[in-house]
Amino acid sequence: MTINHSRRRLLTVAAIGSGLAAAGKFSAFSLLSPASAAAVSAAVPRKGGTLVISWGGLEPQALYVPGGGGSAPFQTSTKILERLLKLDNNLQFQPALAEQVTPAADFKSYTITLRKGVKWHDGNEFSAEDVVFNALEHWKAISAGIALKSLQAAEALDPHTVKLSFSVPVPEFFLKSTLAGQYQLVLPKHLYAGKDLLTNPVNNRPVGTGPWKYGNWVRGSHVEYTRNDAYWSAGQPWLDKLIVRWWGDAASRSAALETGELSVGYSNPVPAREIDRLVKTGKVVLDTRGYENSAWTVTAEFNQRREHVKRREVRQAILHAIDRQFIINTIYFGRGKAAVSPIFSSNSLFFTADVPTYDFNPDKARQLLDQAGLPLKGDTRFTVNLLAAAWFEENAKLGQYLKQALEDVGIGVRLDSVDRATALKRIYSDYDYDIAISNFTAPIEPVPTVTQFFTTDGIVKGGAFRNATGFSLPAMDQLVAAITIETDEAKRKSLVHQFAQLASSEVPIVPLVEMQSFTLARSNVRSFTTDANVQGTALNDVWLAE
Repeated sequence: MTINHSRRRLLTVAAIGSGLAAAGKFSAFSLLSPASAAAVSAAVPRKGGTLVISWGGLEPQALYVPGGGGSAPFQTSTKILERLLKLDNNLQFQPALAEQVTPAADFKSYTITLRKGVKWHDGNEFSAEDVVFNALEHWKAISAGIALKSLQAAEALDPHTVKLSFSVPVPEFFLKSTLAGQYQLVLPKHLYAGKDLLTNPVNNRPVGTGPWKYGNWVRGSHVEYTRNDAYWSAGQPWLDKLIVRWWGDAASRSAALETGELSVGYSNPVPAREIDRLVKTGKVVLDTRGYENSAWTVTAEFNQRREHVKRREVRQAILHAIDRQFIINTIYFGRGKAAVSPIFSSNSLFFTADVPTYDFNPDKARQLLDQAGLPLKGDTRFTVNLLAAAWFEENAKLGQYLKQALEDVGIGVRLDSVDRATALKRIYSDYDYDIAISNFTAPIEPVPTVTQFFTTDGIVKGGAFRNATGFSLPAMDQLVAAITIETDEAKRKSLVHQFAQLASSEVPIVPLVEMQSFTLARSNVRSFTTDANVQGTALNDVWLAE
C-alpha cells in the first residue's frame, strides 16, 4: 500500500534521528565520568536552599493515592510517607523504617525489626502497631494485592518488632521488593484506622515520617514542603525547602530548566530532541541512572470486551502492522529500544528473549486478518476506537502513527487523544476504548506490578494501571500463583520465563518500546539519583553546591 505524504514526512524525520543516534549524538552527555562521579559523592553536603522538582507529566488527582494512582501521586507522597525498605541504584536493599527483615527457615514467616525513635509529623510515635495496621488494612487490602495474598497474620511482638505470617512460602527477594515497592508506603494508624483509605481527606495533606512535611498545595501550580527538623536521619534533609511544581507542557519545563526555575526534572521531563540543546548550555546535566527498578514502556492495550480485538489472532496481526524501530527513531529520537516482552531487557534477573515476537510485516498482518475472517469491505475491514493517553507528548504522536499504520492494513481508526484525567477514567474506570496507548513502569520483581496486567485478580474497576483489558486466563493465573510462592531462585526464574512466553503469545497488553528514562538537573544539584526508582526518592540526601 502506498505511504501517504504525512508518513513520508515522518520517515524523513526518522532517518535524521537514526543518523544522529548512529553518530553518537545522544550519548555524549549521558553521565558524569567515574572520576567526576566519585568526586561529587565524596563532597561534603552543604545545608540550605530550595529545590524545585517536576516530572514529564501533570498534577496528581491527590497528593497520596492508596494503591496506586500513577507516577504523579507517587512523586508527591514519597517525600512525606516512607517505606520499610528502599532499593538503591546498585539493586541493594537498604534500611528505611525497618532495620532488618529476616525470614524463617521455611519462608512462611518474617520478623521485621523497626527503627527506634521515629515520630510521625504530628508528634505521635511510630510503632509496630502502625506496621501491623498497614500490612493488614492497607498493603494486603489495597496496594500489594497478589504480593500479600497469603498473609495470614501480622503481630506486634513488641513496640519495634513485627512478625508477618503466611499460609505459603514467600520468596525473600519477593517480600523485600514488596516492602520496598512503589505503593507500600507506611500510613499512620491513628489517622486512617476505621476510615476509608481511598477517600480519607488526609490523602490531600499527608502526615508521614519522612524528611518533608506537607506545607501548602496550590492547585494547578505546585505543592510546598517544609523541612522535618525531627527526621530520624541526623542532619537531614540538607535542604530548607522543597517544591514539586507542574508545568502543563514540555516546552515550559524545558525553559524552566534553562533559566533555573526548575532544579530537577524526573522521568523524561522534556522531549528527547531537547536534551542535547539543554546539556550544551552547561547549566543542565543528564543522568540515566535511577530507573533500574522503574523501567518505562509505552503500551498498546486491547480491550477484551470489544469485538475483533478480543481475538488473539487479531491482536497478533495488528502487532505485525507496527514498525517499532520507526517509532523509536521518529518519536523517541533514538532513545529507546524495541520491547520484547513485559519483562524488559534491562531486567538482568528475569529477562528472556525466548518469547514469541512480531516483526514489522504489513503484508503478513493483512494475510492474518484475511485468515481471521476479516476481509476488506471497500477500504476497511473494521473500525476501532484508539485512545491515546496524552500525558506524554510522545503518546499523542504514537497515536497518530498507529492510526496510519492500522489504516495501512485496512483497519479504520477513530483516534481520541485525551488528557490525564480523561484517560484514567476512560481506560481504568469506564473501559471505553478498543485499543489504548498507555504506559507502565516495571520493577525488577515482576509480581505483582507487571503480572497484575495479565491476571484475573488484577481486574480492579477504577484501579489505575492494573488489568484494564479484562484479560482472564486460568493458565496465566496458575502460573503467576506459582511464581508467587517459589523460593528456589532458579526455579522461580524459569517460571517467570514461562510467564513472559505466555503473555507474549496472548498479547492483551503489549509493551512496544522500552523508553530510555532520564533525569535532567541543574548542574549544582547533588545526589538526586541514589534510588533505583528516583521519582519516589525521599530527597533527604539531596543538596545544592555553590
